[in-house]
Amino acid sequence: MRFGIIADIHANLEGLQVVLEDIKKQGCTHVACLGDVVGYGANPKECLDIIRGMNIPVVKGNHDEYIGSTEDPEGFNDAAAEAVTWSRNQLTHDDRKWLRELKYKRFVANFTIVHSTLDVPERWGYVFEKLQAASSFTYQTTQVCFFGHTHVPLAFIKDTAVRGGSYYPVLRMEAGRKYFVNVGSVGQPRDGDPRAGYVVFDIAAQTIELRRLEYDVATAQRKIRDAGLPERLARRLAEGR
Repeated sequence: MRFGIIADIHANLEGLQVVLEDIKKQGCTHVACLGDVVGYGANPKECLDIIRGMNIPVVKGNHDEYIGSTEDPEGFNDAAAEAVTWSRNQLTHDDRKWLRELKYKRFVANFTIVHSTLDVPERWGYVFEKLQAASSFTYQTTQVCFFGHTHVPLAFIKDTAVRGGSYYPVLRMEAGRKYFVNVGSVGQPRDGDPRAGYVVFDIAAQTIELRRLEYDVATAQRKIRDAGLPERLARRLAEGR
């Protein structure tokens, strides 16, 4: 069984289409999504329709939560908050209800998925270092948990202590260890590499492979500008930050 694990699509249709095509080429039999289907980008409705139509496991991201609700997006910068308001107007009542009803974490096959952290997923904490990862390991009951939110692909490993916080091309899982793995971002990478990112998890082989793919950044940028969204949201796609 091979899973394509995707996260942080952020209404980037061009990135999503390329990733889903590669998932097929890699022979993945299943797909799971770690949230933030919408927000930032110019195609929230199209991306949401694709993910809903796939009938796959999805957990709620912070952008999903605020776009699905009427609450003010606490902690968002001006550009992100403006995108929340704009995105709400692009979705139907049913779309936003679907976003609201997503769970914060889920068990899938023999692994866990969450958008941010396992200890308090609804608080949208960021995990960039070992100390931050340690809190989630306390609540992790499966060998591997995949997460997103930071848009930076990092892997943390726990045996007698928590190690890692490093970039990983391929991870080979070992018995007696737990893995807390950020799969990067489909639609808005922030590790200095603008290519779309996702993970292939081969359950039988016990491998986790990070995939990076070129996509039509210029078109995604043009759509953001044409929609009247903040220029920063277009510019950062080419910067990968």
